[in-house]
Amino acid sequence: MKKVQVMLVPLQKDDREQFIKDNQEAFKYGALEEFGRRDDHFEEEGEIISRNTIEKSIDGGEAYRIMHDGKPVGGVVIRTDGERGDLEMLFVDPHAHSKGIGYAAWCAVEKLHPEVIIWETVTPYFEKRNIHFYVNRCGFHIVEFFNSHHRDPNDPDAEAQTNEDHDDGMFRFEKRIINED
Repeated sequence: MKKVQVMLVPLQKDDREQFIKDNQEAFKYGALEEFGRRDDHFEEEGEIISRNTIEKSIDGGEAYRIMHDGKPVGGVVIRTDGERGDLEMLFVDPHAHSKGIGYAAWCAVEKLHPEVIIWETVTPYFEKRNIHFYVNRCGFHIVEFFNSHHRDPNDPDAEAQTNEDHDDGMFRFEKRIINED
């Protein structure tokens, strides 16, 4: 497969609204692919990821547009703290799926923060494309499964969730970078 070239461009204020919409559309596409229109996995008003969740992520981290051939094709939000990093979200426009853009963007994130040796991320249990991507393409390992019997200790809403129908589970992934100097 030919190596895809992408650029990570810091999110600009005037692109914030479109970034949020693009993010919601990308995640909605995955849920609709998996469950169809009858889905009930949405946080708010038909969205898999609420505006509030996305805004908190952008405001608390580093947000970048993924650019390919001069066009925005996705986005990524990360947080770093020394040798640890959190991939808050990574999304690619559904029309650009399966072209290597997500993987190229992840490689660019790793190059952007070579000091990070442990990356973490989470994804819903039903996002098979994401699970494949993180494990088989990016080298992450599933290290935990959050659900009604094992809640995420870092999720402030986890204790408030009591309806098991809406607490389907999230996988936590970890990637350890081994420097072979």
